[in-house]
Amino acid sequence: MKNVSSSILIFILTFQCAFAQKDELHQKLSPYFYPPDSLKNNFGDYRSPLIFENGEKVKTPEQWTQRRQEIRADWESYLGKWPELDKNQTFQYLDSVDKDSYTQYTVRFKWTPNEFTKGYLLVPKNVTSKMPAVVTVFYEAGATLGIGPRGEKLLPYRYTAIELAKRGFITLALGTDEASARHEYSLYYPSIDSVSVQPLSMLGYAANAAYYALINRKDVDSKRVGIAGHSFGGKWAMFAACLTDNFAASVWSDPGIVMQEDRGSINYWEPWYLGFHPKPWRKRGLITQDNPAYGVYNQLRADKKNLHELHALMAPRPFLVLGGAEDPITRWTVLNHSVAVNELLGQKERVAMTNRPKHTLSEEAVDMMYTFFEYFLK
Repeated sequence: MKNVSSSILIFILTFQCAFAQKDELHQKLSPYFYPPDSLKNNFGDYRSPLIFENGEKVKTPEQWTQRRQEIRADWESYLGKWPELDKNQTFQYLDSVDKDSYTQYTVRFKWTPNEFTKGYLLVPKNVTSKMPAVVTVFYEAGATLGIGPRGEKLLPYRYTAIELAKRGFITLALGTDEASARHEYSLYYPSIDSVSVQPLSMLGYAANAAYYALINRKDVDSKRVGIAGHSFGGKWAMFAACLTDNFAASVWSDPGIVMQEDRGSINYWEPWYLGFHPKPWRKRGLITQDNPAYGVYNQLRADKKNLHELHALMAPRPFLVLGGAEDPITRWTVLNHSVAVNELLGQKERVAMTNRPKHTLSEEAVDMMYTFFEYFLK
């Protein structure tokens, strides 16, 4: 009887501790779920995703399900239809390195129907149950391990994969290393001579291929997998999370969360994103009369499409924008549309944004990323 009482006491104390930790995390996050009063209920000039193509308004969660399908089908008509994802694939393990609190594996898997890639899988030690996981994406797979393209060490706050592993997340670090070295950056399916899927959408496909390789490990909880990226990686993480329901939470660091032609870093028109055209490619930079954009990007803009429609597909899954120079606080006029969708679904505090003056990551920004994932996935 005494052993039973002790077990109950331990359970109660563990529950109370977990509740206190959850509350502490919420207190850190809570200011970032809400826009300043001057931007509250300001939806800018963006067409509400809560309006069907025929002009009818979405008034119920059931209608949102229909509208959601309409948005996905509409964007697929622009971006191209994905090939079938292999939901049964597993990692090939090439080597392992023992670290203090985790084991680092070099893994290989098929991220498109005709292309393999390598990445780094970080697995915390003493795993006793199914764990949350996060995919981190950037130009180079080693970047979120703090390793630059030439092997140089990066600033400590770039070590996001390592820090997440230390916090109890199985973490997979991916990059387009070979394509980036060729200044092609992205994925071109079925070939770079002729694509059937816009490259940024194909990056989203690749991240979802990684999702299935991850959840086929016995220690990964399929319902608690997130994805995060900065800049190029922010665009990548956004499309990966919005185009499927696989990722339970997502963090996008200063990707430019809407299309905007007067900012050189919000460059969705480039051929490695949404403006694919056969080589020779346009000169990199702003759109001008002498250096126009091509292809699907022009169609999207002519049809007044913007990325807030994709953001809305996340609902009710949470996402965090780590805003910098490209995503200032005024982006709440965009994010308010996703807030409205969540409100229709009876959800609140599912959309968050922090802000910093510069594009580059900061220690404060990545700390909020860790807090966000700990709160929603752990």
